[in-house]
Amino acid sequence: MQAIHRLHDFFTLTGAEVRLYHMGRRVHPCALETLADFESGQVPWPEPWQGRARLALVFRLGDMSDPLIWFLALPVDEQGLLDAAQRDAFLERLLSTLGRSAEALEQSDGGEIDNLMKDNPLAFTPSLTFQAMLHARASADLERPASEHLEPVEAFLSGQGGHDWQALGLQGLADHVARLTPETEASLVAAIPQLHSEVLTSLCYCLEHVALSAELAEALRQRGEQAASQGDIETFCACVRAVGNAPDSLAGDWFDALLADSDACGPDTLAAIAARGWQHLEHAERLPLFLERVAECDGADFLAVARDLAQIPRLRLPVLMTLRQAPKDSATARRLAAVKGTGGH
Repeated sequence: MQAIHRLHDFFTLTGAEVRLYHMGRRVHPCALETLADFESGQVPWPEPWQGRARLALVFRLGDMSDPLIWFLALPVDEQGLLDAAQRDAFLERLLSTLGRSAEALEQSDGGEIDNLMKDNPLAFTPSLTFQAMLHARASADLERPASEHLEPVEAFLSGQGGHDWQALGLQGLADHVARLTPETEASLVAAIPQLHSEVLTSLCYCLEHVALSAELAEALRQRGEQAASQGDIETFCACVRAVGNAPDSLAGDWFDALLADSDACGPDTLAAIAARGWQHLEHAERLPLFLERVAECDGADFLAVARDLAQIPRLRLPVLMTLRQAPKDSATARRLAAVKGTGGH
């Protein structure tokens, strides 16, 4: 009889049907092996958010008809490695409640397991968009029907009449995005120039969780630039966030153009790039310029942004090196000096 020492053990030894999803910077599948390596202390969490490894666990045990969903936020240290104390406490509670063996867990009902999320310091409630995208993605992956909100969204975006944009539900938009086909994507590209800004903004918040084609990314960039020229910062930033998941040849090119113009680099724009386009900052020239723009921006929390990016494993060393090598007359160096209370870094 094998004991359970990790969350990974819980799911593998019980024979649970489980799917994991990242829930930090965007919603997308996470391999069970990633959780295993993270819990073993072998690797840092690839996409920490606010000092936590946020994930959704969608699983069924035994004869459960419907899957359960756990939203867990596991604390990480400065290197992104698991701080195991709270995880261990949760496992102790789980095993005390349900039994300490895989055999005992297999006999447990879903109610007992679901109740473990109550008063659990690791549990969190995702934003509405993250919840909608998780349900849309999981339903598609499990080959379950989409919500009833999908049909009016599809009809509206394909140009069929009879549907008021104000009646479109967020879950329907999420289902549409999670189930994009070449045909529906082409209709979406054609619809973007005419979409009401509120619909487009909600749509962008969903699109930031999926990989974008060149055509879709270009349509969003054009609409975003139009919004910026009209002073519509919310729509503009929503487009920036969505394009963050496009190929670097497209997203990186737009980010370079924005960063080259100091007037375009307000705190909301910089936050959008950091939150959803972080992978495009793994660039020898773009990263220093980005940090310099953050340092120049009075409304941006430079230290918080730098710390957040440094927690991403692939960016940790580039960020630290950029800060260390910042020219003494740069805004970056002045911000660091102010933080440290000295004349340099």
